[in-house]
Amino acid sequence: MHRRMTTTALAVALTGVLAVSACGSKSTNSDESGSSAGAPSSGLSIDKLAQINTSGQEVPVTAETDAADPAGDGKAKCPNTTIAMAGALTGADAALGINIRYGAQLAVDQHNAANADCQITLKTFDTEGDPQKATQVAPQIVSQDSIVALIGPAFSGETKATGGVFSQAGLVSVTASATNPALTDNGWKTFFRGLANDDVQGPAVAKYLTGKLGKKKVCVIKDDTEYGAGLARAVSASLGSANADCDGDVKKGERDFSAVVTKIQQASPDAVFYAGYYSEAAPLAQQLKSAAPDVTFVSGDGANDPNFISLAGNSAKGAVLSCPCGPAPDKFKADYTAKFNQKPGVYSVEAYDLATILMKGITEGKRTRSALLNYVKNYSGNGLARKYQWTPKGELTSSNIWVYQVK
Repeated sequence: MHRRMTTTALAVALTGVLAVSACGSKSTNSDESGSSAGAPSSGLSIDKLAQINTSGQEVPVTAETDAADPAGDGKAKCPNTTIAMAGALTGADAALGINIRYGAQLAVDQHNAANADCQITLKTFDTEGDPQKATQVAPQIVSQDSIVALIGPAFSGETKATGGVFSQAGLVSVTASATNPALTDNGWKTFFRGLANDDVQGPAVAKYLTGKLGKKKVCVIKDDTEYGAGLARAVSASLGSANADCDGDVKKGERDFSAVVTKIQQASPDAVFYAGYYSEAAPLAQQLKSAAPDVTFVSGDGANDPNFISLAGNSAKGAVLSCPCGPAPDKFKADYTAKFNQKPGVYSVEAYDLATILMKGITEGKRTRSALLNYVKNYSGNGLARKYQWTPKGELTSSNIWVYQVK
């Protein structure tokens, strides 16, 4: 017999909507993958569970003892050079862009402090994560001849909208976060992804859910972004018999998920995977917890931010969050926290590594767009997060996924 949302449960869920709206400006941090300043009032944090491969199997974690250092040998000489960063620095999902900005800025500052004769500037451009706004920002970036490389764009939708502009300008674009698999199928010559795409993350998480976590029936819910669509498709395709007939769609900015929650209740799954960002994941998790407390909430890197906890409160407890990004090493975490008064979050380490690679090329004399592009194409080396080496399409040659849990 299918269960339906009671009037009481619906009232509780709608109350949660108002609570989320009221606390939307809060920001928090996490010991493992969190970003924003302050700690969740709930006392919860996002803790790492395991690193997994595409089969959903746990794999050993290897320390990167020979990661490239942005400071280099301290003897670099170069004319003043500019690297751009583009992503959401304001708006509902700004925490994810700020994580990237700060990670890159830390690398640049460490380089500049050690190399007085080679000063590099990080110039930031706010897209708000909006593809339409990004199309206005992209021409501003490519028109500035002093900019020789770009870290970004941050989100998949804005990357899709602007990739052709950067490719035509010959400007190397390394993203720390855009994971939609189709991005590397556009024929762009300058785009490189600094982490695994959703065709890696999706199957890994799906198989981890049905294997290690023993989930038998999973609903997949997605938002209306390029990222959400790609990740949901990848997860659904790998769930096998656990893929329940209860898929649902939500819109960016939506806060009342009563219809989706009712559909989930009727299907009686033991887990829900949400493909989208923390600003919608939080109220969805909150309303789902009120209506169906035994259902495990699962989401990907777009929700893997302490703002998810800040917005969802105790309803976030037990949530499983995946990410192709890795946790911050201790020294990086200490340096980042000391500089920005908050702990690093998702994509911070990747941004640090990618900025380091670009600056390494600059210090080795690759100071034009074409020279730096060729340098990245042929790069092979370790960073704090992983080894970086790219296929001709701009994908990493190898990568794993991390699984976290809110505790």
